[in-house]
Amino acid sequence: MLKVGYIGLGLMGKSIARNILKAGFPLVVHNRSRAAVDELVAEGAISASSPAVVTAQSDIVFTNLPDSPDVEKVVLGERGIIEAAHDGLIVIDNSTIKPASARMIAAELARKGVYSLDAPVSGGDIGAKNGTLTIMVGGDASALEKAMPVLQAMGKTITHVGDAGAGQVAKAANQIMVAAQMVAMGELLVFSKKAGVDPRKVVEAIKAGAAQCWALDIKPPRLFDGNRNPGFKSYMQLKDMKIVLDTAKEYGVPISATEENTKFYEQMIEMGMGELDNSAVVGVIEKLAGVEII
Repeated sequence: MLKVGYIGLGLMGKSIARNILKAGFPLVVHNRSRAAVDELVAEGAISASSPAVVTAQSDIVFTNLPDSPDVEKVVLGERGIIEAAHDGLIVIDNSTIKPASARMIAAELARKGVYSLDAPVSGGDIGAKNGTLTIMVGGDASALEKAMPVLQAMGKTITHVGDAGAGQVAKAANQIMVAAQMVAMGELLVFSKKAGVDPRKVVEAIKAGAAQCWALDIKPPRLFDGNRNPGFKSYMQLKDMKIVLDTAKEYGVPISATEENTKFYEQMIEMGMGELDNSAVVGVIEKLAGVEII
């Protein structure tokens, strides 16, 4: 049985780690705050005092952290994963970070004989809890094959996209579409309300036609109930959009629509809504239109 370590037990990381534990894998966990660690220890996990201590006890170590600098520090920094690197180790990052950072980390770990997979996820807190995440993987195919039983405890769709960094490119592409869907959904809801038509009825009328998408399937019932709690926090959506913009600039790709969608998330932060769900971007459009959808 593979021994697994998980570092970073936030909104999604804790649920992912729990599913790994439920699948029967011995699990060692580390997190900056203790509450999530204590919760998982009570369910059978082992606590470790640092990323290096996690690594020394694991065949596969996962990270799930806020941004590129956090992952670089945990993997390559003092008391980091690299300090306890050993033969056969596989490091898998579930964070969403810059593709360039993923490639740099993979190169540094390769010098120690360690395999690295960038494996960002999509599906939000619901997918993390239910073990139905979509996982996009970049890195060595043989390492992915070895890690597959663990990944299957986390997600239902696992795709090997390409070499190191390819998983992060796929996640950035995913976030382009997610932001577009959330902003478009917010606009259509406010448009309908302002035009004097019940947005609930509009959603019912269009959701099975050409407008059908994940956002329109999942989010409106929550919004109509007044629930704008995360799922996926808007400040993290903005962080991801900045990764998209930086990467597009690096490769000279024009993404003007994505730039405009990013501005809505910047306005959310300015309006103090960064902790709300990414679908709560509708609040910015409500304010601009002078109408609320409920």
